[in-house]
This record gives sequence, C-alpha cells and structure tokens, in this order.
Amino acid sequence: RFEREAKSLGRLSHPNIVGVIDYGEHEGSPYLVMVYLPGGTLRERLGKPIAWRTAVELILPIAHALEYVHDRNIINRDVKPSNILMTEKGQPMLTDFGLVKLFGDKEKDATHLTSSGTGLGTPDYMAPEQWTGEAIPQSDLYSLGVVLYEMITGRRPFTADTPAGVLLKQATESLPLPKSYIPDLPKDVESVLLKVLAKDPKDRYPDVHTFV
Repeated sequence: RFEREAKSLGRLSHPNIVGVIDYGEHEGSPYLVMVYLPGGTLRERLGKPIAWRTAVELILPIAHALEYVHDRNIINRDVKPSNILMTEKGQPMLTDFGLVKLFGDKEKDATHLTSSGTGLGTPDYMAPEQWTGEAIPQSDLYSLGVVLYEMITGRRPFTADTPAGVLLKQATESLPLPKSYIPDLPKDVESVLLKVLAKDPKDRYPDVHTFV
C-alpha cells in the first residue's frame, strides 16, 4: 500500500504541492524523500486574525493544488495549517498526503490506500461526514474552509477538549458567524465561508473549481 501511494504521489507535479522525490525502507520503516522548505508552516502564522484579502491570497494556491489532485482522483483528507508549508518567499505549499485516498479509479485492481470505514484526519479540521470514513472531495473543501475561517477570524469554528466534543458541536451547533468576530468583514466573504462550511456536503460548493 505504501509503495502504491508513494508512486501515486510521485506522479503529482504542481507548483503548490511538495513533491515526492523518492521512497524506500530503512530498518523496516518506510520513508518518503521530499523537498525541504525552510519557511515554516501556516500554523505558525495563526493565532490572531489575518486581513481577509491576505488570507484569500494564501488559500487560493492551496485550493488550486486541491483542484489538481481531485482531478486525478486523489483526496488529501488532512488539510490543515500544519500541512501547509511556506517557501522562503512566502508561497504556500500543500504537503502530507499520508491519509491520501484514491477515488473513482476505473482500473480493475484499484484499491483504497487507506482503511475504509475509519474517520481519518485531524478533528478540528474534519468534515462531519469524514467522522464515519465517508471522505469525498467536498471533505477537503470543508477542511480548507476551516483553515480560511481560522485565518480570517483568528479561531477555529468548533473546538473542544476531545474529538467527540468537536463532533458533537459540529452536529448540534450552528457555525459561529465570522462577522461576529470581524464586524467589518464583507458580507460576500462571510457568505463564501458559510457555504464552504455547510454541514451537508450537498450544500457546499460542488467542487474546488467553483469555490475558487
């Protein structure tokens, strides 16, 4: 499974995806060789609100990267600030496809590269349907929406002490309105966040291209 995943990632070539150069095994542990980026992660820039125009400029390249992988039948399933690396010039790069899943592959011997029926991901950034293992392209879109929400407001929409607590809030609580934290946020920007973070995937944008 690891070898097949490594090969699938090795075929990816996009200016905002950290490329896989090689892979192998050392003393029983598999490894990937990837480009080193010294600019840190997006996580290190969070903690306070970022001007919405700046946030959009940073999120769009990652959206384009997701559009690229979705077109190639790959779901990342773990989009979060610590998986967005920065180049020396401040350009964002998507990395860590460790939870990658192939979907819609027409080849007879195609298999999912991660276990089905498990809610893989990072709780605060996971889409509601992902908790039951039903990751779809719109799940990545939801996670990207959480990142954008956090960049703009300075906080994640749903937080709790345990993963179960996050799931409960997602299931029972309405999304806190971004304008309640950033009063001068344009209504159109808030509308985008509300749509991309809809609980039901059918209420979100149909794909990343439409979101962009």
